Order: sequence, then structure tokens, then C-alpha cells
Amino acid sequence: MKQDLAITVDAVVFAEENEHLYLLVIKRKNDPFQGKWALPGGFLEEDELLHTGCLRELEEETGLQLKEMQQVGIYDEIDRDPRGRTLSIAFTTKLQQRKEIKGSDDAEEAQWILLDNLKELAFDHHKIINDALEKLQITR
Repeated sequence: MKQDLAITVDAVVFAEENEHLYLLVIKRKNDPFQGKWALPGGFLEEDELLHTGCLRELEEETGLQLKEMQQVGIYDEIDRDPRGRTLSIAFTTKLQQRKEIKGSDDAEEAQWILLDNLKELAFDHHKIINDALEKLQITR
């Protein structure tokens, strides 16, 4: 039986200030995981490249405009999204300081959280964050 396959993109944005490492997260406005913290991201549009989609979702949900991010990996666990079969491609970057952000679109709120204070996140975002830290060679 053929099933629909969704493709999403996630942005893992770190900022280092005063020897503290921050992570940009959003509070989800919609189900699944409504009200939970997550990485900015969303569904890829049919006519866009992965990298472009990630930058678009990041800007739509947080107001943050970036030009470049590097790919972290592909996340394809069968049950990673309760809505159905979803592949996610994650991208990451590290900024020299936190930038102004504002939750918008599918994000009820956007916030810079100290990485050490990170609690429960939606989906498999903890794994994605750990892989991004490794990709950027950041040690905590």
C-alpha cells in the first residue's frame, strides 16, 4: 500500500554570548505537540530546494533572516511524526551573538534558550541538536 511521504526541514541555530551557548526554539502553535518547544521548521514546498525551504521556515517562524546554513543530516525514523511518514533534513549554523526574533506563523513564540537549560522538545529534536553540535564541533 502506497503512503504519502512528507518532507520537512529543521533549523538548528546556536548563538554564543559571554561564554554561554544559546539555542533558538519556537513554541508550537498547532498539533502535534501544540505548546511544546521545538526547532523552527516545517514542510518543504514543491518548488523549493531544501536549503531554501529551511531559511524560509526559519524566517517565517522567528523573523530571523540568514543566508547560509550547513546540512546536519536526514532524519527518517518511521514514527518520528504522529501525522504520518515524514523525512526531515536539518540545517545548522552558529551566530556570534543572539539576534532579535519574534514568534510568527506556526510559532506561538520564539526564544533563545541556554542550551544547558534545554528541557523536553517535540519530535526527535534532541537528537538533531546533538548531531548539529557534533557537526559544528561544539563541545558543552
